[in-house]
Amino acid sequence: MKREDITGLFPEATQEQINKIMSINGSDINAAKKGLTDLQAEHQTAQETIKELQSQIAKSNERLEQFDAVQTELTELKQANEIRDMKAKVSKATGVPMDLLTGDTEEACKAQAESIKEFARPSTYPSVYDGGEPGGTSPKSTTREQFAEWFNSQN
Repeated sequence: MKREDITGLFPEATQEQINKIMSINGSDINAAKKGLTDLQAEHQTAQETIKELQSQIAKSNERLEQFDAVQTELTELKQANEIRDMKAKVSKATGVPMDLLTGDTEEACKAQAESIKEFARPSTYPSVYDGGEPGGTSPKSTTREQFAEWFNSQN
């Protein structure tokens, strides 16, 4: 507001009245400026607080991702231990080495162990010494005689 504005609105106003209006207006403007300055300071503080909270949220998200990764790894380790314990149980029950069992369930490992035992069952064929055995053992009879002896024992 300018003095000319007041004179234009109130042509009969005295200089003293104009000064008083200008003084009141100046006080109002200064109060408004102080309020604006206070609001700007509050805004700045709020912006800093927001940035700090966003940083904390980002750190919390990183920790949460790390926690999820550790939890996933723990779950996988638990599953691996359960499978290992199950294989050890089947191995002990069947006599098949645990390293040969590859199933993920007890039933699959039992079936696999039975198949391995069936495959590893001793042969019904005779052991025939042919003179080529390591250790230099010499046969007591010829290969033909040993086979004939075995054949006759089968009847």
